[in-house]
Amino acid sequence: MKIYLLRHGQTEYNEQKRYQGTRDIPLSEKGRACLRQADLEPAEVYVSPLSRAVETAQILFPKAKLIPVTDLREMCFGVFEGRNYVEMEHDADYLAWVGEDCMGRCPGGESREEFSNRTCAAFEKLMECSLSRGCELLVILAHGGTQMAIMERYAWPKRDYYEWCAQNASGYVLCADAWDRKKRLDLVGEVSYAVDV
Repeated sequence: MKIYLLRHGQTEYNEQKRYQGTRDIPLSEKGRACLRQADLEPAEVYVSPLSRAVETAQILFPKAKLIPVTDLREMCFGVFEGRNYVEMEHDADYLAWVGEDCMGRCPGGESREEFSNRTCAAFEKLMECSLSRGCELLVILAHGGTQMAIMERYAWPKRDYYEWCAQNASGYVLCADAWDRKKRLDLVGEVSYAVDV
């Protein structure tokens, strides 16, 4: 089975380098204009319920049935959401979080471990369901954090969490041949559905 693990298109928050987290931020006008229809036509696409992921999936896969999965949503950054690092350069809570390599719990939000565990549990359910149904393709359209959590835990070759964040409207193609034996996904390649406008 092949897995496509994709990130949503660009939003105004992306352009302004703001933490979006679980805020329901739509694609920007530019973000919509930069998307092109994908070169594959899955029957189903599993999506984060946040509008930026749903909108991207509708453009990339116009014929697919979109199936929202709540636990594929982005990490909850709590009080940091809606702000960027420049606005928080003197915020004690933010500086403490960054000082812990962003591993601690965001005030009012999640820790990276909590987020990764939530995301990976949802992903494993999708994997098991898809494999049991004999699917040849699993397409997931979510967030940069979703990609990083899943890829850090399961992808081969191994890379650090932050090295797995793809650009907007981009992602990874993976092979699940080693999943049953090792819970491992082999990286086949990268893909982008973004165009210059």
